[in-house]
Amino acid sequence: MSEEEVKRPASPVANGSEPDQKRTKTEEPKVEDPRSKGIAHIKKEFIVDSRQIAAIDDDSAEASTDRNTGGENGGENGKGKKGKRTRGQNKNREIKQNQEEVRLCQSLVDPDLDKVCKFGAENCRNSHDIDSYLQSKGPDIQGVCPVFNAIGYCPAGFKCRFLHSHYDEENKILIKDLVKFEDSKDKNYEVNKITNDEKLSLIKKKFIFTSSTEAIKIIDSIQDGNKKRDLAKKKTNNEGEETEVTPETTTETEQTTAQEQTKENINDYVETRFFAGEKKKIDLVGKKILSPLTTVGNLPYRRLMKTLGCDVTYSEMALTLPLIQGTNSEWALPKAHNTEYPGFGVQIATAKPWQAAKASEIIGKLCPSVSELNLNSGCPIDLLYRQGSGSGLLDQPAKFLRILNSMNYCSGEIPTTVKIRMGTKDNHPIAHNLVKRIVKETQTAAVTLHGRSRQQRYTREANWDYIGEVGKVLRKTEQELEDDKDRKDFQRINFVGNGDCFNFDDWYKAVENPYIDSVMIARGALIKPWIFEEIESQQYLDKSATERLEIIQKYAQFAMEHWGTDEYGIALSRRFLCEFLSFFHRYIPYGILEKYPVKLNERPEFWKGRNELETLLGSNDYKDWIKISEMFLGPAGENFNFTPKHKSSSYEKSATN
Repeated sequence: MSEEEVKRPASPVANGSEPDQKRTKTEEPKVEDPRSKGIAHIKKEFIVDSRQIAAIDDDSAEASTDRNTGGENGGENGKGKKGKRTRGQNKNREIKQNQEEVRLCQSLVDPDLDKVCKFGAENCRNSHDIDSYLQSKGPDIQGVCPVFNAIGYCPAGFKCRFLHSHYDEENKILIKDLVKFEDSKDKNYEVNKITNDEKLSLIKKKFIFTSSTEAIKIIDSIQDGNKKRDLAKKKTNNEGEETEVTPETTTETEQTTAQEQTKENINDYVETRFFAGEKKKIDLVGKKILSPLTTVGNLPYRRLMKTLGCDVTYSEMALTLPLIQGTNSEWALPKAHNTEYPGFGVQIATAKPWQAAKASEIIGKLCPSVSELNLNSGCPIDLLYRQGSGSGLLDQPAKFLRILNSMNYCSGEIPTTVKIRMGTKDNHPIAHNLVKRIVKETQTAAVTLHGRSRQQRYTREANWDYIGEVGKVLRKTEQELEDDKDRKDFQRINFVGNGDCFNFDDWYKAVENPYIDSVMIARGALIKPWIFEEIESQQYLDKSATERLEIIQKYAQFAMEHWGTDEYGIALSRRFLCEFLSFFHRYIPYGILEKYPVKLNERPEFWKGRNELETLLGSNDYKDWIKISEMFLGPAGENFNFTPKHKSSSYEKSATN
């Protein structure tokens, strides 16, 4: 069977083969082999090794591969060469980038800019001899510079690895298409870039905070009031013993003062909420939503997803304290491509209301192209949980609500949204109670619920029945408050489900529930980036190997446009392309499956594709990922280092032979 013949296969039911549950009673019941549980069944002619690929810890779909301390929950058959266990994550991965032996001074990268080296040619550590630098450079990458091709100008100048495509060697000048460059300014650009002066004001603590200062004052006032209330419950007698305070042992004046102070604090607290009329409106009903994805959900990947039918994207998770401190790496996260807005949200993680308030105010003032500010209250990673952020906030509902209100008060016109889990412990879901308080005590514009607890991670399938129940609770609570005059300007809260959506059937089954507005997709969009196209067409799309390679090529192009085409930019693009391929390679073509669709937690036996390219794209050996990257980014070089997140992708090819 050729690739073209399985381009758009119908479902098994449409082909006349009934599912097991629809068989008649007269048929012989099929006994399922318990060993086949969790296996994606491959047609015999495509199996090259009957061993099942080790299960993978997928926490990286919602948490950082570089910030976390390593994963849990590996596979049962996770053994590779010499019997070593190949499950779980490679902890403390070392990330290295190529360094040039001779570095060109930044002032000479593009001589037309007339930059002056502040150190001077004699004292500068970098080279000021362009000819010498060009001789030391490695061979150029074949093809046209993707940045020059996109905007008519390459900011990498002489350092570009595609220099031959925009360099007049005879006259020793850089070529520029100024007409194309001016035209691209309105079509291809990035937003939410803060200036060096703005960043410096944060670093030197000179940024002027206004709304967050007020919010912190109110929060502190509430906290002080709560402490005094707790202390007022106890009273010391003449012998120094503490006794419980009762109305009989408290004077009328003390009772009146306490009541007035509590009422005043409550009124102040209510004032921290912005009415919905002062916020941007968001509508997630029926939208195709990409989940916030740390590391793999970078700007080039999100831009790619916009070309494949995605409606709503989110930044990688940003930590509030580094944002407040003006850290370069953290401020790279709210950046977005212009095609993402409107429909672009910034996600933050924090454990402290004052940090949430300040970070929200900064984003509200410095990042105009943001549709929503999302609080991460679902990340299961131990590092965040121990700090009280991520899913750790679910155990502290009072603080959780203070953070939401402080964000809402300080974010200006940007509405506040939140992502939560069922709870932190198995068999003890709390989301249904939490959403009641979200509706009653905050002005959150949208709630996304991941149908798992923190404890279970990805060991079981998402509970969509519970997601629907929570949606019903949310709508019922909204109805109960319809007559509240203080809420008359509130916008309807969007409710989104999340977990295990891997094909269009999963998506439509979820949104058929009247209480669920849409579905947020994470791993499904990493493994199968065209999933939103499937949702739009309502059919399975078996992308050929050539089509899948074109997707990788487009990602590489977007990566170089974002990170640059010099040595450093190419190495960074290669690293993140390999991170993307660590998920992308897990797609199993429908044409080689005995039955489909497969579930996210199902793993295949070792298989070969319908051609060599398909086999290469399905390899779970990271060295093959590097080989794929070389098709678009040139040779990796001896100094390039990439350690895959998952140990199951770290084996040598000989381990499977």
